[in-house]
Amino acid sequence: MLTMTGERTQEWTIERIAREKPQAPIEVKGCVHNVRRMANFAFVILRRREGTMQCVAGADIDPAALAEGNYVALTGEPVFDARAPHGSALRPSGARALSRPGEGLQLRIHKHKLLRALFKVQEWIVRCFRFFFHDAATTEIYTPKIVRAGAEGGANIFKLDYFGRRAYLAQSPQFYKQTMVGVYDRVFEVGPVFRAEKHATTRHLNEYTSLDFEMGFIDSFADVMQMETALLQSVFRLLAAEYAEELALLGIELPDASRIPALPFREAKERAAQRYGYRIRDPYDLEPEEEQKISQMVREDTGSDFAFITHYPAKKRPFYAMDDPQDARYTLSFDLLFRGMEVTTGGQRIHDYAQQVE
Repeated sequence: MLTMTGERTQEWTIERIAREKPQAPIEVKGCVHNVRRMANFAFVILRRREGTMQCVAGADIDPAALAEGNYVALTGEPVFDARAPHGSALRPSGARALSRPGEGLQLRIHKHKLLRALFKVQEWIVRCFRFFFHDAATTEIYTPKIVRAGAEGGANIFKLDYFGRRAYLAQSPQFYKQTMVGVYDRVFEVGPVFRAEKHATTRHLNEYTSLDFEMGFIDSFADVMQMETALLQSVFRLLAAEYAEELALLGIELPDASRIPALPFREAKERAAQRYGYRIRDPYDLEPEEEQKISQMVREDTGSDFAFITHYPAKKRPFYAMDDPQDARYTLSFDLLFRGMEVTTGGQRIHDYAQQVE
């Protein structure tokens, strides 16, 4: 079912005003982002999708129409000044309120510039993900989020009643993307996943947006690592080009993904423990403190904020990751660490049915 609402008008956007530099009075629609009232005039910041526009409203403009949070249509003369945001401002001669907040503003958005910037950066990362994989001849899929069983071990899942039967919220699209890679060779999905894990840190989330990718006809799990490296390079390049203002506002310095070092699991654990003088407690997995120490070690040795940790133990990943033919105690799998935190998991899957059943 498709439902769409809205009005169709000849729209003057901030970008179009700066490009076409109109001389006649124009109408610009947006939200009153902030108002600073002076004795005989008011500075009004109008918010639109593409940014904000500065307006200088005289005393003849109804102040009730320009209340913060109102959505308005402003008519007036554009003024072009390099000092103004986007190089233009508006001197309104009329203001028409299109809608008003119902019970006053609960959140004053103009005081939360970081929140707005975060959403824009998140939006662009997802768009870059789609750009990259569409260019890489990868089919986007949309998989069920109400499922009959969990996709893998190691994660708690939300239970729910499905018309008298037990069902779960999906914690991974793994089963479906494995199925669909047999149809399209390469598939990806952007969608929510759910994990029933209490948390008080950034390490685990009950609901988050997952970026999933599956590719067939690989020679090695290194092919997957190379694809992920190319994806990160593309994302950071486009972020720097398109969202420099938001990155600066958030104080983000984009990392260098030109080369991501890779260390085998056992070597990474032993080297970090020896360098920083602690005892390894879990021989089959990385504890959060170990991820931080390994990332610190890699940064000191190579300058990279990223590190692929490869060949996880088979006892940790016994089901779907292919065993290393050189040493069956380890798997052809990896995690990507970024500044002390695991951000992705990947590897080469068992693709033989009989072996998987066994």
